Amino acid sequence: MSSVPPSNLVIVESPAKAKTINKYLGPDYEVLASYGHIRDLPPKDGSVLPDEDFAMSWQLGERSAKPVNEIKRALKKAKTLYLATDPDREGEAISWHVQEMLKEEGLIEGRHVRRVTFNEITKKAVQEAFDHARDLDMPMVDAYLARRALDYLVGFNLSPVLWRKLPGSRSAGRVQSVALRLICEREAEIEAFNAEEYWSIEAKLHNADGVPFMARLTHLAGNKLDKMDIKSADAAESAVTRIKNKALVVQKVEKKQVRRNPYAPFITSTLQIEASRKLRISASQTMRLAQKLYEGVDIDGETVGLITYMRTDGTTLSEDAVQQSRDLIKKNYGDKYLPDAPRLYKSKAKNAQEAHEAIRPTNLSLTPDQIRRYVDSDMAALYDLIWKRTMASQMENAILDQVSADLSDGTDDVVLRATGSTIAFDGFLTLYKEEEEDQETVENDDERRLPPLKEGDKTKLIDVTPNQHFTQPPPRYSEATLVKKLEELGIGRPSTYASIIQVLQDRNYVKIDKRRFIPEDRGRLVTTFLVKFFNRYVDYDFTANLEEELDAIASGDLKWKKALREFWDEFSKAVAGTKDLTITEVIDNLDAELGPHFFPLRGDGHDPRACPACKQGRLSLKLGKFGAFVGCSLYPECRFTRPLVVPEDGEEGGGDDAAAALSNQPKILGTDPATGRTVSMRMGPYGPYVQIDLPPELEGAPPPAPAFEEVVDAKTGKVKKKKVKAPPKEKPKRQGLNKGTKVEDVTLESALELLALPREVGAHPQTGDMIKAGIGRFGPFLLHQGVYTSIPKSDDLMMIGINRAVDLIAAKAERIAAGGGKGRWGKKKKDETASDKTEGTTKATTKKSVVKKTAAKKAPAKKKAAAKKSVAKKKSSG
Repeated sequence: MSSVPPSNLVIVESPAKAKTINKYLGPDYEVLASYGHIRDLPPKDGSVLPDEDFAMSWQLGERSAKPVNEIKRALKKAKTLYLATDPDREGEAISWHVQEMLKEEGLIEGRHVRRVTFNEITKKAVQEAFDHARDLDMPMVDAYLARRALDYLVGFNLSPVLWRKLPGSRSAGRVQSVALRLICEREAEIEAFNAEEYWSIEAKLHNADGVPFMARLTHLAGNKLDKMDIKSADAAESAVTRIKNKALVVQKVEKKQVRRNPYAPFITSTLQIEASRKLRISASQTMRLAQKLYEGVDIDGETVGLITYMRTDGTTLSEDAVQQSRDLIKKNYGDKYLPDAPRLYKSKAKNAQEAHEAIRPTNLSLTPDQIRRYVDSDMAALYDLIWKRTMASQMENAILDQVSADLSDGTDDVVLRATGSTIAFDGFLTLYKEEEEDQETVENDDERRLPPLKEGDKTKLIDVTPNQHFTQPPPRYSEATLVKKLEELGIGRPSTYASIIQVLQDRNYVKIDKRRFIPEDRGRLVTTFLVKFFNRYVDYDFTANLEEELDAIASGDLKWKKALREFWDEFSKAVAGTKDLTITEVIDNLDAELGPHFFPLRGDGHDPRACPACKQGRLSLKLGKFGAFVGCSLYPECRFTRPLVVPEDGEEGGGDDAAAALSNQPKILGTDPATGRTVSMRMGPYGPYVQIDLPPELEGAPPPAPAFEEVVDAKTGKVKKKKVKAPPKEKPKRQGLNKGTKVEDVTLESALELLALPREVGAHPQTGDMIKAGIGRFGPFLLHQGVYTSIPKSDDLMMIGINRAVDLIAAKAERIAAGGGKGRWGKKKKDETASDKTEGTTKATTKKSVVKKTAAKKAPAKKKAAAKKSVAKKKSSG
């Protein structure tokens, strides 16, 4: 039986999506994956030509040749090409690239090309999409072209300026630089913050029935108190005394009901925010998991997409989804949890063309418990979050009963307020409660339940407590709060947030500590430079306006080349304006702006810019071949430097100018409190090490004068003077860093711990000899009876105890006894050869004998060569 080739070719992005859709379409369709974008702008000058009406040149991606060849092969047999990539700007762009590439190859002629989009990968949705195929949305493609050109023009024109004027910088980006500015400015706010003291007064009372409750002071001496009004302990104690002298009576009781509305279904940003808060996963990890849920999971032999498309800024739900959720709410929770009418949510999207449906399960009857056995735990957790948020969005409001009672002696000299809240009806809260971040950790009065209180009731004062507080600096951004801020400012779009955050980390402009972004010095230098010399292009409003222009292009209201021309004319002038900018101007501006960060005021009153080496010079920022560093103003007489950015693995570093990276000059860590001697970090032939200076009396001391002793010559009997070998000159104590320790993490305290090595672990219970722990050229070791044993990476050199040490020593002895003391490649480990000199000698002898045997075997060859030479000589002489 001959097989008929499929007459329809369908292109999607991923093989997982292809596999799922292939099952829905039947044998007349072949589904192939493009593996994402097949083409992009070459990463070199000239890929976008503003002087040629923004002509753009494209090249195939490194991994695109194979999928492109498969697409070409399959198209030759097909009559219709369906472009079924994702239903957003990037998806439209991928489809356009496939069509253009095939058109350039002459493969489109005589064939139909149709665009197909679906918001969920289910059989019904896919088949409906093919029934309503359309042409490519060219305004959306134009918006992609404009965005790609903008990003290229900014990156390939601004980054070289950075490299020339600010050595050590990586790159600048149209959106990433604005996000970096947010992080850096928040850090500057934290550094400039001065905590202020304030007090609150809380009283414990009993009601008429003797039931305890708490109340807070709200009015004092006839004035309503603001948060900061009580500024000192004395003022707080004075307020406490006044309260104690009052007979407090309930003057007024207010009761009200408050309704809380459910949250809208997820869009991309809110999913990333809540996944970060509730699941503790990054934005990029959230999107990877969502992609898997969207593309399909095998459930009992059928591949099903579990959620709708995850890159969206629309909050609407389809009629089917709304009805399905309402049916489930009524069935599982009852009529009281079901509103009279479906809830409708208005999208905040500025561009209607990208206002797709919200992220929701494709089939709400598939509960989180049911799908757990088909997916891994991370996918199950994200599905659970999406399912609950979708269901809760269609549930009834929560109702809270709030009560407040004012207490005083009938005057306004002292007024206290007791507040409480109870949930009268949990509504949607039975299923979903949104997490909050960055709230002050003050006990929330709304969470308290009050006992019965009536106007005129007398109360009994049990205790009054003054509580000291200090104002807190603004918190650093987490992934969740950064995404939320970018969204509020209108910077970036749902599909870009994860990549923006990833790029900042990849460039080492920021690091994450305790799930918060901290700008690296490299990032702060770049931000300060851009704000000073390219302020317009890292301005929040300007960047948001550009996003709106891109949306206008996508909706067909603005021509993309017109928008590009307006941008380029101004931007190119700004770039050209930096041509005559000198390094001195750059460094002076950076030094002025970042001085408070690099030279913070010291508590001891000393000048933070005073050079610790020469005591005369002034420290300031310097720029060298490899980046910025701190140096002394009296260079070259004083060569003190201090690093700002330590080179990463694989980066170049060093040189006189960047000695900040420890290549030649030390980094002063501080003074040993026990001896007063300076502790520093330096770079040696085997890597970084810490050192403590010699005592002052030995520092720079001349070598001792030569000494002689009189000896009698055994042959002649004469007395001769023999030079006595001088004792070695004392050297500063040094200790290498443990492998894996970052130089920027070394502190004075950790350096002193290293300099105290080797440390005594304890006496061996069998031999009674001391076991010591230290660091050698080959890493951490234990030393017992002259035998070295390596300490595994999983053990902490500073914390290893006697029991673990004895186990490691015994394990090594067993390996040697069993003949298994070999290294990874069959060679004896270095720490083990040190423990057995006899074996080492035997090994060396064996090696020499092998060399001699090899030489002996080759000897005949040499004779043969010599014989040939003599023959040649004879011929020439004859």
